Amino acid sequence: MPAKSSAPSEKPEPSEPPHYHGHRERLRERFYNAGADALSDYELLEMALFPALPRRDTKPLAKTLIKTFGSFAEVIHAPVARLREVDGVGEAAINQLKLIAAAASRVTKGEVKSRNALSSWNEVIDYCRSSMAFADKEQFRLLFLDKRNQLIADEVQQTGTVDHTPVYPREVIKRALELSATALILVHNHPTTPISITLDHARYH
Repeated sequence: MPAKSSAPSEKPEPSEPPHYHGHRERLRERFYNAGADALSDYELLEMALFPALPRRDTKPLAKTLIKTFGSFAEVIHAPVARLREVDGVGEAAINQLKLIAAAASRVTKGEVKSRNALSSWNEVIDYCRSSMAFADKEQFRLLFLDKRNQLIADEVQQTGTVDHTPVYPREVIKRALELSATALILVHNHPTTPISITLDHARYH
């Protein structure tokens, strides 16, 4: 008797791409065509998390982060310990967020250095806000200026607890002399009150 021919094996149906792939492409297209202003904070955060979470829908996590911390800026500057408390946030996501925060700070410093001077208190506040407004510990920061109010250096002199940091005037003056600075802006933040910064200005000869 002739041998029975085996039934041809069925080819597995190609699996459909995850539903969020199309959403990612639409989001990228809107970003490239209309610019960042066309995206809300959570949508921009979604895109920022794409490289860290390539196989996950980042929309729910982005919305959770915005709800938890308040804004895009507050998310990327949030303390690492607080970020780890959010369900779904792993080390890859934290590294990505902190990379964006570092890039934003570097860009702001570059913009200040490229300008002739810090010409108004609003400019000083905006500059400091990008670096320290969301820090989880109190910082005592020094901005050293020349006679034309150009920024010579921006240094964190001390870091303390959530509500206290020590200040040593002798160290402040010593550093100012080393840099030949003619003016100082002394800055400290208030971690218990987000985006709260206190400024003091001193000029000497």
